[in-house]
Amino acid sequence: MEQRGSPLKSNAEAQDTARAVQDMFGRVARRYDFLNHLLSARFDVWWRRVTAQEVHDVLERPGSVAADLCCGTGDLTFAFARYSAGLVVGADFCHPMLQVAGQKRLHLTAASDGNPQKGSVNGSGRTQFIEADTLRLPFRDQSVDLASMAFGFRNLANYDDGLDEIHRVLRPGGLIAILEFSRMQWPVLGPLFRFYFHRILPVVGTLISGERGPYQYLPDSVKNFPDQESLARALREHGFIDVRYRNFLGGIAALHVGTRAG
Repeated sequence: MEQRGSPLKSNAEAQDTARAVQDMFGRVARRYDFLNHLLSARFDVWWRRVTAQEVHDVLERPGSVAADLCCGTGDLTFAFARYSAGLVVGADFCHPMLQVAGQKRLHLTAASDGNPQKGSVNGSGRTQFIEADTLRLPFRDQSVDLASMAFGFRNLANYDDGLDEIHRVLRPGGLIAILEFSRMQWPVLGPLFRFYFHRILPVVGTLISGERGPYQYLPDSVKNFPDQESLARALREHGFIDVRYRNFLGGIAALHVGTRAG
């Protein structure tokens, strides 16, 4: 898969990239949710909700296993759990992010207060979090029904290796779902959004978080990320069929869904 603007990396360079991303997100973990919701005007909540609705047929199968990769603080994990009739595993290699996810899970569990009906609404009892690198997942071959990423795929040190690893763990007929920033396709609003994304967002994010790196990295990483058609083509090249994508707000973000071929 072509990584536009990013030269091929050696193993050492890929490891350095992974460590830098891991450290960067660890520094902003405590403010991550607040800034995500603020800077996206809470559209990120809606996008995750739509993603869960898009794959609910798989989640509702008794005994299904869903792996929410690069799960961060677990927002998509919990969105999946509301539909799940099985298990939803959130996996991330950034320990501070997982600590926040664990605290949210405890809060949801306490909110249910032993009420099974209330617990079924928030899905806290069907979630589990593990520390794992998406490029080296601790799942057996063909053991997962759904593998997803929300705003994490572009952070992988190697996109091809990530798709290969997801293909390995998915059962034939299993789904991949990638929610990611993409290319704005509305001609009028496109320049306004790009000005906000590249000029305003990094400044606001830095002021609130106290960390310059992550919010300058965000527009830079999106700039180098494949557009909608390129990502769809890459999914097909890595053994996924019935690939489709849905744009949000003209392509600010896009949800790609595909099926692992038998």
